[in-house]
Amino acid sequence: MNDTTSPAPHLTIAQHRRDLLDQVLDKWSLEILELLCEQPLRFNGLRRAIPGVTQKSLSATLRRLERNGIVTRVVLSTRPVAVEYRISPLGKTLREPVDALIIWAAENADEVERARDAYDQASAES
Repeated sequence: MNDTTSPAPHLTIAQHRRDLLDQVLDKWSLEILELLCEQPLRFNGLRRAIPGVTQKSLSATLRRLERNGIVTRVVLSTRPVAVEYRISPLGKTLREPVDALIIWAAENADEVERARDAYDQASAES
């Protein structure tokens, strides 16, 4: 590969960047981000809004997103004390690229399905 075709060093997917992408673009993170971009929610509100997520998975995903600065955890001074999750300013910067991926998936789903079918058929025949 010559210098004109190799990616710029800041665009290579180094391990720490791969780990971050894995943590931000996983199944539950995307759903949480979509919900929190619309409004802050408490844990149980998120759990009700995301069918299939377990309490353990939701807790782990929220902790990971908070650790990465994507979500903030706010303790509300109510009786009893409650916790609310909000999208952080850094998390808001994910909205455009995530929306672009979702649009790409919607626009290309039929073509991807055809490719899968062709692959599966060829694999079954060999």
